[in-house]
Amino acid sequence: MLSWEYPPYIVGGLGAHVAALAPALARAGAEVHVVTPRWKGGAAQETIGAKKTRGRASASMVYRVDPPVAGLTNFFADVQQTNLNLEEQGHALFDQLGGFDVIHAHDWLVAWAAASLKRLHKTPLLATIHATERGRGRGFLGGETSHSINGTEWWLTYEAWRVIATSRFMADEVKAYFNVPPDKIDIVPNGVDASPFDALDGIDLAAFRARWARPDERIVFYVGRVVQEKGAHLIVEAAPRILAEIPQTKLIIAGTGSMRDHIIWRAQQLGIADRVVAAGFITDADRDRLLKVADAAVFPSLYEPFGIVALEAMAAKCPVIVSDVGGLSEVVSHEVTGITVYPDNIESLAWGILRTLNDPAAAKARAAKTYRMVKKEYSWDRIAERTVEVYARLIRERAKTAW
Repeated sequence: MLSWEYPPYIVGGLGAHVAALAPALARAGAEVHVVTPRWKGGAAQETIGAKKTRGRASASMVYRVDPPVAGLTNFFADVQQTNLNLEEQGHALFDQLGGFDVIHAHDWLVAWAAASLKRLHKTPLLATIHATERGRGRGFLGGETSHSINGTEWWLTYEAWRVIATSRFMADEVKAYFNVPPDKIDIVPNGVDASPFDALDGIDLAAFRARWARPDERIVFYVGRVVQEKGAHLIVEAAPRILAEIPQTKLIIAGTGSMRDHIIWRAQQLGIADRVVAAGFITDADRDRLLKVADAAVFPSLYEPFGIVALEAMAAKCPVIVSDVGGLSEVVSHEVTGITVYPDNIESLAWGILRTLNDPAAAKARAAKTYRMVKKEYSWDRIAERTVEVYARLIRERAKTAW
C-alpha cells in the first residue's frame, strides 16, 4: 500500500482513511505493508498487526521513507522525486518478502511509484481515488500544476486494474473526468471508529465545555481544513442571521488552512468576533469532546467526495448540518439522519443551523438514528471486509492471465 500520508503526518481525509484502514485490514486477515514519506517523524519501521500468513508468522508493517527534500518547494517536481524513494523501498520489499498479491495506491501523489512497481513485478494495481483536482476546482483547472495533477490522476486510473471510489458521486466523477469504464470501479466508502466517542458516554464534560462556551450558550462546531472548498467561511457569513434569532450561540471553527485569517478578519468586520472562535489546530481528544458537547456540527462544503469528519460527528451522536453535495448527500438524508442545505448558500445554511438549534428533541432523534446507521454500515472493520473483497477479485483475475 502506497500513501502520501500516514501518522504522524495527516493532512486530510486520505491520511485518516489509510491510518484506519491498514490496521482494519490486518484484523481482517490481510498482510499489509504501507510505504509512505516520512514527513513528520515516526519510526522508520513500525508494526501494524501480527498474524500468521501461509503457515509463517508475519506482521503488517508501515515503512516511513525519508523524502529527498526537506519541504515541497516545486510541488509537482518534488512529488515525483519523492516517488523515486517510495519506489526503491517498494522494490526492496518485493525482494525481501517474495512478492505481493496487490499494489494499492491512494491518489495521484504515489502514482509513479505504484505504476513502476506494477510493471516491473507484474502485480495488479488498485487505485483508490479520494478526490480529484478538477473536482476541487468545481469543474475547472486553474494553472499548469492543476493540469499536471489532472493528467496524473487520469494516468493512475488508466494504469490501475481496478479503481475504488469512496462514494457514488466520486465514481461518477472518475467516469466523467477520466473515461474510466463503469465496470472497472468499485465503491467502498470511508469509515469511522465510534469507540473514542462511546468511551466518553457518561463522563461529565461540563468543565471541558466551559473552556469554550458559557452554560447558556449553544455550540455550533466545525472541524476540518479551513480552505475554500470546505466552506467554513460561509459559517461566518451566516452567523449574523443565526445570532439575530439565537444571540447566545458560539460558533467554533477548528482547523488550519488558507482561509483561517480571512475568517478572523471577517468576524471582526461583522462585529461578531466574540461569537466566533477560530480555534486553529486542536487535538483529536479535544475534537472528540467538542463533538460530544456541541449542539450541532456543520459541514458546509462546496466540494466533498465523502467527508470523514461528518461521519465522526455522527459517531459522536452530534446533530449534523451538511451541504447537499457529493458524498455527503449519500450519507445524510434530509430530516432523517441530519439536515441538508443548499451549497454555497448563506440563507440556507443559516436556516439549517437554526432548524437544528430550535428543535433539539428532533435533532437528538436524528442523531440517534444516524449513530445506529454509522455503527452498522461504516465501521472500519466493515470497510476492510469490502476492501478485501476487491483484493480477492483482483487476485482471481490476475491468476487467469499471463499478463
